[in-house]
Amino acid sequence: MTAGRVSALTFPEIFNLPVSVDMRTAAGALGVCLNTAYRWAAEGTFPCRVLRPGWRYLVPTAGLMRALEIESRPVQAVDLMAGSEYAARWDQEPLAQDLLGPEDFT
Repeated sequence: MTAGRVSALTFPEIFNLPVSVDMRTAAGALGVCLNTAYRWAAEGTFPCRVLRPGWRYLVPTAGLMRALEIESRPVQAVDLMAGSEYAARWDQEPLAQDLLGPEDFT
């Protein structure tokens, strides 16, 4: 990675991250250069918790996702389509309570 260039992560890449990531990956997720990320960590202004096991910097992915305001469970397009198909069927098919007579509730 050259200085000044930021390689931002895509949503699928972010959702496939391990439990914690290195500073380069966290910087990419935030869309900032690596030097800025290290400076924020040193100043204590990094948008989420930064761990220092020895000389390394590690960023917990859960905190990084919260900093990015990303929910832990993304809604997929296929889920939306399935939900809309279910709702359309629900409007067309009679409800179970409509199929039962009053004697079934006594």
